[in-house]
Amino acid sequence: MSVEQGLHTVRERIADAAIRSGREPDQIRLVGVSKGSDPELVSAAIIAGLREVGENRVQEAVAKIPAVVSVVKEKPTWHLVGHLQTNKARAALGLFDVIQSVDSVRVAHALSRLADHPLPILLEVQFARTPDRFGFDPGAVGGALDEIGALPGVRVIGLMTVAPLGLEPESTRMVFRALREERDRLQEARGLPSLELSMGMTDDYEIAIEEGATVVRIGRAIFAA
Repeated sequence: MSVEQGLHTVRERIADAAIRSGREPDQIRLVGVSKGSDPELVSAAIIAGLREVGENRVQEAVAKIPAVVSVVKEKPTWHLVGHLQTNKARAALGLFDVIQSVDSVRVAHALSRLADHPLPILLEVQFARTPDRFGFDPGAVGGALDEIGALPGVRVIGLMTVAPLGLEPESTRMVFRALREERDRLQEARGLPSLELSMGMTDDYEIAIEEGATVVRIGRAIFAA
């Protein structure tokens, strides 16, 4: 199956899940995560209509993004969806339009100091406390949102999470539901405009959409096709 076919299939499944959740398909934004994929594959997906592309690592994006931009006519929106070290904040600002993986107040401050325009960011919320996972504890999101929301140079547009590995589908659903409920609570308590919910990847994005995701991050189903 080609990248174009993979993209088409993902879009069909997004549309079906959106309808099941009582929403229109165009209310769900698709970010194609090109981790490990050659620039040629990414370019093919963009030419086929992909408008938002995610990368996990700044180091990989340094060479890939210019290679893709030199080929495609329409520049996509680039998202960083993986862990960002503070010493790579400056490089990230030169590459990405959105940082989805702000996982600490320290990272937010680094971006704020360096940004020369309001940078859209999402706060990463972590439901699995393991050494290789980063993010705010669910109960600490409100405080982080207050502190980071007051910083110049960054603009919090939503919350992001990665479901813990190895869960049964119903347990994965409960993680996504918990993030949606926390988002709703924060919006109501603080009178905030609607915050994006970035949740769901290749193995669970349909569940995420059913539970309220507004952004899904799909890699393997598109680029490993």
